[in-house]
Amino acid sequence: MNAMIVTYSLYLTLSLLVTVWVARTLHMNGRVFLVAAFKGNEALADSVNHLLVVGFYLVNLGFVSLYLKLDDNVETGQGVFEALAGKMGTVLMGLGLMHFFNLFVFSRLRRNAELDQAPPPVAPVSALAKVLAGAARPAAPPLED
Repeated sequence: MNAMIVTYSLYLTLSLLVTVWVARTLHMNGRVFLVAAFKGNEALADSVNHLLVVGFYLVNLGFVSLYLKLDDNVETGQGVFEALAGKMGTVLMGLGLMHFFNLFVFSRLRRNAELDQAPPPVAPVSALAKVLAGAARPAAPPLED
């Protein structure tokens, strides 16, 4: 087996393992945020969580597939590690960006749900109401010198 096949095999194996691990972590831990965001509707939260994980898999596995081809010919063990490090570093950066994007979406959903549950703010007294309230008061006697 030549070094190119070894590099491709290791790249695909490691990329798939890391993608599955991150997706499972997001799926398990993201549920809490989604249940809060959907006001305790667990069925809806689980459904959205599953759809987010499917989208995560599609985007990441598509990226891993498109990024498979090596530009240079790998012939030595050192070349295998160098090519693999470059490929895996890019995949891990992509996974990290997707992870932070998912966290951003979860936090926005949760914040919106918390805002919906907060009591309505008290309306401030308008300037006109202050003037009218002042007009209703008796005038103060003038100050004597």
